[in-house]
Amino acid sequence: MVVKLDSVQPVFSVPLLEDIPDTEEDAPVEGIPLSSIGPLALPEVVFGAATFSNNYNSEDLLASEVPIRTVRLALRYGIRAFDTSAYYGPSEIVLGTALKELEPLFPRSSYQLMTKVGRYGLLQSEFDYSPATIRKSIERSLKRLHTTYLDTVYVHDVEFVCTPVGPIAPAKPEEILADKEKAAEYGLAPGQEGKIWGEGDEKVVAAVAELRKLQAEGKIKHVGISAYPLPTLLRIATLVQHTTSKPLDVLLSYCHISLQNSAFATYAPEFRERAKVGQLLTASPLNMGLLTPKPPSWHPASPELKEAAQKAAKLCEDEQWPGGLPNLAVGFGYRKGTELDMPVVVGLSNPEEVHESVRAWRAVKANLAVGIGQKGAELNAVKEGKDRERRVALEEKVSGLFGDGLGWSWASPPPELQK
Repeated sequence: MVVKLDSVQPVFSVPLLEDIPDTEEDAPVEGIPLSSIGPLALPEVVFGAATFSNNYNSEDLLASEVPIRTVRLALRYGIRAFDTSAYYGPSEIVLGTALKELEPLFPRSSYQLMTKVGRYGLLQSEFDYSPATIRKSIERSLKRLHTTYLDTVYVHDVEFVCTPVGPIAPAKPEEILADKEKAAEYGLAPGQEGKIWGEGDEKVVAAVAELRKLQAEGKIKHVGISAYPLPTLLRIATLVQHTTSKPLDVLLSYCHISLQNSAFATYAPEFRERAKVGQLLTASPLNMGLLTPKPPSWHPASPELKEAAQKAAKLCEDEQWPGGLPNLAVGFGYRKGTELDMPVVVGLSNPEEVHESVRAWRAVKANLAVGIGQKGAELNAVKEGKDRERRVALEEKVSGLFGDGLGWSWASPPPELQK
């Protein structure tokens, strides 16, 4: 549930640090240390804190010691960047409470905070990109996160506010980029870079401009945008670069580096060369839960994609792949992220998920298929070359199951939210 800007803010109390268990489960397993990449020196794995909300976890868990133990373990592993949003219910509050308690161990300078502004509800009508609201949202985020500055702030889900250009319908983003007529239909043709298509575009540019003011005041270090549709994301990033004479510092795409859709890899050079974006990040290699044995009922994918995902989960089970489809999918995201110089944002709810994510990242870095099981156990580890062949072969089989749905993106905003 989203906490409205002017409403009373919930409070989450945690035990004193000395009263929080610190067991073997809370200790990082020795292995390859996480490395930093890109101009923002972000860790290759970024902690996705959308999990600290009622969409993913119960109120009891959020009010327990679990969030602080999860954050502490992540920091111990070197996962020293956190992604959250004003839209993610109490996420900023839960995360900020944990980080404040951990300050004696991990001072503010030891990690990066990334949040988002502009979205305050599910529907299109619950977005507000006005400069006054942007500023008020930043001030609230600073208080919630117990900090005097934010490392990165995104204008959240710009496709809901910007002027629609091109069809809002399921599509293959790579085909749009490759076809000159389609590219022009989506505002991506040469000569269209600085075109304001309507009032929505003006609102997005104004929101970015307000974040730039806050950046000049020292409250924000880096300014960016996020969205789902890649053509829209590229158009707006290019628009900002041409209308403000200053490119975006950072940009976040999600669900587009996955076994079902890797179109962000094709778009990445365009973001860097055409829009001059400094840092690209990718989120959700599990495709918002689609690439799991039990995708959420609310998932926007078509019935055909959901059916293919279930076949993929069954294939991984039949192939006895350690950790199943989620392990294969996250490993694919990490490998592609490394190849593309992109940090990967992964949602983490508890210490075991932190261990699992680091294990998957290390397995890819070492070209080993390390199963996800008991902490510290390396199940089914095989020689480097042979394992890489097996991993890539299974990735190709899984992707092949999506058939014509491979590379498809669903419509965003979906019709039911265009209100």
